[in-house]
Amino acid sequence: MENQYFTSDELNVKNRAFLWGDSVKVSFFVRNGGLIMDEECYFFLMASMRKMRMNIPLTYTLEFFQTLFQKDIIEGKGVDNGIINFQVFRNNDGLTLAKSSVSYFYEVTEMADVLAVHQRPLELDLIKEINVNNNLLSNIRVHCPENIYGAIYAQENDLDDVILLNPNKRIARTTAGNLLFLEGDVIKVPKQTEGSYISPLMENFVTFLHKNNLADIQEHEIIAFESQKAEEILMISDEKGMFSVGKIRNKTFETSRFSELIESWKKSFNQ
Repeated sequence: MENQYFTSDELNVKNRAFLWGDSVKVSFFVRNGGLIMDEECYFFLMASMRKMRMNIPLTYTLEFFQTLFQKDIIEGKGVDNGIINFQVFRNNDGLTLAKSSVSYFYEVTEMADVLAVHQRPLELDLIKEINVNNNLLSNIRVHCPENIYGAIYAQENDLDDVILLNPNKRIARTTAGNLLFLEGDVIKVPKQTEGSYISPLMENFVTFLHKNNLADIQEHEIIAFESQKAEEILMISDEKGMFSVGKIRNKTFETSRFSELIESWKKSFNQ
């Protein structure tokens, strides 16, 4: 492919997402022609913007986003099931960055059911030459070069994703989402202080399991070796959906019990 060159006028120099990675991303979910978990996703967006010291417009209400997605995506594009990846970026037009206006961009990925586990289990491995931080910005979806490096590493090594560690050499997450480790009746989840993402999708799932006594949910500091002790592993990505983990190095994992738990969770949305 021939390289293309653009002038600053063509790229719109006000867009700080392009210039500096100055943006936040949150996913919204469409299922059976309607938004689900929209309130949780909206409050996560507001919290992410506050953490990045963005100027939140007064028009950014829950009703604004409900109407936007209903008209443009569900009715306008006829999307019945999919993930809306919504990005807010800061413009370069204020006296200070905190007072600069913001703009948004979104795209939708259609799928059969956003709450279904993708059919093909993932193959993962640990990556040790880089790690991710574990501060308050590590929990939100902002520009992260470690994700880019990790995704390329995975492609070059015939993997689906890689497990990222924090500076303490404990499991934080993958490039795409969070990991849940099933051992007996216990589901272990890395703490947010370990560098895992805040995930409305995952929080809804584990809250359902806890309320219905279907599993003992425990937040843990998990060393890398403990991934080999799990009976099953689930990866939940707000951006891409849910995936069973089938293999890490030479260890293979079952997938049936997480699949059963997710089927019970899905039925709760139809009630």
